[in-house]
Amino acid sequence: MAKSTAEFIPLNVAVLTVSDSRDAAEDTSGDYLREALAEAGHQVLDHALVKDNRYRIRAVVSSWIASADVQVVIVNGGTGFNSKNSTPEALLPLFDREIDGFGELFRMVSWEDVGSATIQSRAVAGMANQTVIFAVPGSTRACQSAWESIIREQLDARTRPCNFVSHLKKP
Repeated sequence: MAKSTAEFIPLNVAVLTVSDSRDAAEDTSGDYLREALAEAGHQVLDHALVKDNRYRIRAVVSSWIASADVQVVIVNGGTGFNSKNSTPEALLPLFDREIDGFGELFRMVSWEDVGSATIQSRAVAGMANQTVIFAVPGSTRACQSAWESIIREQLDARTRPCNFVSHLKKP
């Protein structure tokens, strides 16, 4: 992706880990995302870890969407095909607009790592109240793939021909 001469604009981000098996000490995916965001120059305003329950997920993400400060939410976990996984069901009703291409592109990128198992990924993204929300699988490798191949560039105002920065609320 081409970079323009525009200036980098640091964004305010919140990270949510959805897991029934991990606690804060074992949240390698959430840790990776927070570190990658900080290295890129963004501000991580908040982070949380919740059990895979659509109402808990929705409550946390709703509070961040309603915040005047949070511009980006990245959720990791709960996107698989297991009947307990409920992240897409939690988020889809919150979206003002879905970003259909995100899930499609994530599955294309993850093909290299997991082959046909990628069809069981239900990675989703959308906009709500001028907040962009990305939901990716909970494995650290999946978070790395999503960040490095898709999300990092879309959160960078210098990325051309387009990125999400101009669509986000101004804190």
